Amino acid sequence: MITVISPAKSLDFESPLATKQKSQPLFLAQSETLIKQLIKLAPQDIATLMKLSDKLAALNYERFQGFSPPFTSENARQAILAFRGDVYQGLDADTLTSEDFKYAQKHLRILSGLYGVLRPLDLIQPYRLEMGTKFSNSAGKDLYAFWDSQLNQYLEKELQKQASPILINLASNEYFKATQPKKLKVDVVTPIFKDLKNSQYKIISFFAKKARGLMTRYIIQNKIDKVEGLKDFNESGYYFDKQSSTENELVFLRDIQQ
Repeated sequence: MITVISPAKSLDFESPLATKQKSQPLFLAQSETLIKQLIKLAPQDIATLMKLSDKLAALNYERFQGFSPPFTSENARQAILAFRGDVYQGLDADTLTSEDFKYAQKHLRILSGLYGVLRPLDLIQPYRLEMGTKFSNSAGKDLYAFWDSQLNQYLEKELQKQASPILINLASNEYFKATQPKKLKVDVVTPIFKDLKNSQYKIISFFAKKARGLMTRYIIQNKIDKVEGLKDFNESGYYFDKQSSTENELVFLRDIQQ
C-alpha cells in the first residue's frame, strides 16, 4: 500500500532535523530539464505565471537561479521535513521515530510539480512550482504535459512491489490529476473528511488538509497495510461513516471541530 500526498507552499530549511536519513530524488534529471527552462523567466514573468507578489516572484526567481545539484545535507533538506503547510501540520514529521521514517520511505510518496514524485527522505532545494501552473515547456502547454505518464508508470511499478497493491489518495485534485488516475491499473482509495457546519457535513478545506496529514501519520505510525485498517482512524474527533462510504471513497465525519 502506498499513500500519496501533495507538497506545500510553505517551506522550512532552518529548523533542527528530526533525522539524518536521506536519499536523492528519483526524477532529478527531469527536474534539471525543467529548471533550465524556468531560469529563463524574469521575475515579472514568474509573478504573472504564478500570480505572485513582486517580493515572492523575486524570491522564486532566486530559487530557480540557485538550483544546484548534487544535493547534500548542506544545500538541501529532506522533503518531509522541508514542507510546512496544513497537511504537514497534521503529519508532524518532526516527532516521527527512526522506524517511522523507514516505513514512510517505503510507503509514502509526495507529488511535486518540480520533482515529480518524492520519497519522504529525498533531499530537495527550496522551490515553488505548483502542479497546476500553466508553464509552457518543451513537452507541452503545462506541467501535466511535461510529466505525462511518468508518475503513473512509476507508481504502478512501485505498487507491484507491495504486498497490498493499493494506492491511498490523500493528495489534492490538482496533484492527483498528474498520476493520470483513469489510466492507473491499481485500486485507488480516497479518504474524505467532512466537518459538521450549519447542521450539514461539509468538506472544509483547512480542516480537510490537516486531516489528510493526520491520516498519513496514522498510517505511518500504525504501519497500516490494508484498507480495513484505515477505518479505525479516529484522530482529532473524526470517525468512519460506513453509510456514506463506498469501496473507493472512505468518508470520515467530525461533529465538533477540534
